[in-house]
Amino acid sequence: MAVRLAIDRNLMRMYVILAILALLLVALIVVAVRALTAARGAGQRARKREAVAARLAPVVEQAAKEHQARRAAAQASAALTTVLPAIQPDDRKPRRVA
Repeated sequence: MAVRLAIDRNLMRMYVILAILALLLVALIVVAVRALTAARGAGQRARKREAVAARLAPVVEQAAKEHQARRAAAQASAALTTVLPAIQPDDRKPRRVA
């Protein structure tokens, strides 16, 4: 009977080792799949960023042109008011005409 128990213990150890190896193999496969998915996702994100940048460039250029036009209009208006100052309602009272 002692020999039979020793064989059972060795078999149990072998089964435990096999189970641990199987779990490690599954974990390794899961990590590899996640790494591949992340690498593929990074490429897709880079392509999406490039596409968005390509669509956004004309919009940014148009906004810059509009901003420059507004700034030029504001400077022209400021130049006009330095030559012909605006009438301030608080500074001047209505004149009396006799």
